[in-house]
Amino acid sequence: MMSKRDYYEVLGVSKSATKEEIRKAYRTLSKKFHPDLNKEADAELKFKEVTEAFEVLSDENKRAEYDQYGHNGPGAGFGGFGGGGGADGFGFEDIFSTFFGGSGRRRDPNAPQKGNDLQYTMTVDFMDAIFGKETEIDIPREEECDTCDGSGAKKGTSVKTCTECNGSGEISFAQNTPFGQVVNRRTCPTCQGTGKIIPEKCDTCRGKGRVTKNKVIKITIPAGVDQGQRLRVGGQGEAGINGGPPGDLYIVFNVRPHKRFIREEDDIILELNLTFPQASLGDELEVQTVHGKVKLKIPAGTQNGTTFRLRGKGVPNVHGHGTGDQHVIVKVTTPKKMTERQKELLREFASIEGESPDEYSSSFFDKIKRTFKGE
Repeated sequence: MMSKRDYYEVLGVSKSATKEEIRKAYRTLSKKFHPDLNKEADAELKFKEVTEAFEVLSDENKRAEYDQYGHNGPGAGFGGFGGGGGADGFGFEDIFSTFFGGSGRRRDPNAPQKGNDLQYTMTVDFMDAIFGKETEIDIPREEECDTCDGSGAKKGTSVKTCTECNGSGEISFAQNTPFGQVVNRRTCPTCQGTGKIIPEKCDTCRGKGRVTKNKVIKITIPAGVDQGQRLRVGGQGEAGINGGPPGDLYIVFNVRPHKRFIREEDDIILELNLTFPQASLGDELEVQTVHGKVKLKIPAGTQNGTTFRLRGKGVPNVHGHGTGDQHVIVKVTTPKKMTERQKELLREFASIEGESPDEYSSSFFDKIKRTFKGE
């Protein structure tokens, strides 16, 4: 079995190092080797090694025992019995704590923690969602206090280790059970689990070490984004804790509807009104698309509901998989009011078709309407 490195060597401090020097060395190294920040293959092992060394040297009793006996001391709390209760071990105390309401495995309250993720709903215009756009948003988020550099302590003062829990953030107490006496753990009420006491709090953040600020962030709206889709902006969430990485920002898009175009995934739907003569005789028209105007030839005899497909005139796929089409749906309109000349021409048309519409009857015009409505 590989022998363990000296804990003082692991943290890079001398054997006479103060608690504050040990804590400072730990914060620097834990941030350097934290798996969320360091992607090297051995980073996680080094992080655990640093954490184990800090757990021992930051505790006065464990440190004194380690100084006297080394890694093979009588206290199994830092791995003297093959890791039965150390940084990676899970001892009987942890098991009984789980069953009897304890907090289970100890977590270092001063270990780096990733900041909270944030969510922001952005309302965008129809065309901006199709073609994309660079813009800025202003979001409130928690950041490290500049006055105290995140310590929470007033300038000229320092943070103290909680004497109630010796900086562990937890207190232990004995409990009698049918299995005998077991040790249970609870969050320290004095420091609320932080392991730290701030005698004089920072005037800016009032001891939190964090303040809420408004941050202007540049955002690129992806071309083709659709209603309800999300965009992840890495590292733009709230600041991390104890030197941990910041969280992420998730932008949820709300797309305003267009007065003429309807979007269905990557396709665009447009309804085109045609007069009775245009549909009957045919025509060539300029049709609006999201890409601009294009010419569309209407064949003679076009029926109501006919759909024309304009390839590549739709929405760019947000993942880069081509561009959709535009579908033009014909809607033939019939006149509500006609002149006598118009009526005369329709009667002539009807007589050629074998119809004899009465001037006072609307059945002929109703038939035309039904015909072009597809009934």
